[in-house]
Amino acid sequence: MIARKLGANGPVVSAMGLGCMGMSDLYGASDRAESIATVRAALDAGVTLLDTGDFYGMGDNELLIAEALRGRSRDAVFLSVKFGAQRDPAGNWIGFDGRPSAVKTSLAYSLKRLRVDHLDIYRAARLDPNVPIEETIGAIADMVKAGYVRFIGLSEVGPEMIRRAVAVHPIADLQIEYSLISRGIEKSILPTCRALGVGVTAYGVLSRGLISGHWLAGKQTGAGDFRATVPRFQGANLESNLTLVDEIKRIADEKGASVAQIAIAWVLSRGDDIVPLVGARRRDRLAESLGALSLTLDRAEISALESIAS
Repeated sequence: MIARKLGANGPVVSAMGLGCMGMSDLYGASDRAESIATVRAALDAGVTLLDTGDFYGMGDNELLIAEALRGRSRDAVFLSVKFGAQRDPAGNWIGFDGRPSAVKTSLAYSLKRLRVDHLDIYRAARLDPNVPIEETIGAIADMVKAGYVRFIGLSEVGPEMIRRAVAVHPIADLQIEYSLISRGIEKSILPTCRALGVGVTAYGVLSRGLISGHWLAGKQTGAGDFRATVPRFQGANLESNLTLVDEIKRIADEKGASVAQIAIAWVLSRGDDIVPLVGARRRDRLAESLGALSLTLDRAEISALESIAS
């Protein structure tokens, strides 16, 4: 497994991480036994970075990971956890809580569910508009000093908030969506991260499955799959996006790779400070994703891909 360092002062992790959200939430029905087997297969393949959130499945995802890690060395895995998203009993989103007291309470519950004595990286899922970021980061920093957290991360923030956070405590990485067709971070967010020595863990590298090569026109989403309401999967948007996928497939076929592998390889090619998170819920999808690590895209291929989705 290739290794990459998260930020100038951050940890060394596998060059690809496993995003575990879909095993418990938001992507419709999943097979718990297969999900656990997928986590274990990822670890066996050398993946060290597992990403979750305490609100994924209302805590279920942390419990699932704890079960998958049973009998494994704690030092063999790097646990990245998000907190702060508030949900009601029906699963509706009702806001964010970044108060220092909420930071510490959420952390205590995550440690309990994951059955560990510390988290490797901890981050607020979104900014609480009612709490200065300095207070939220400062509370996590207290937990770093106490030994409950090793590194601090950010999620879904822009340049100003990155700068304000770094002024309080070193930041290992920013977690944010980044893919061949979602490149908004390139203008100002990615340059800010690089200037400040902050790594990037990129989620949505397959655009929620849209550019995986497995999404077809007319595909029906199951109950609980939030993609049923996401604009990129609707109407003319979907038609246009699948045309892009056809173009990517042409390059993939020439390369002897799958569409998903090409899309992941493109993110990997964007810099050694970027670690893609793949959301595989099955071992076959995981194996496909891991195949991207052995691909090298040359300048012509990268240029061709970027001309497809500029």
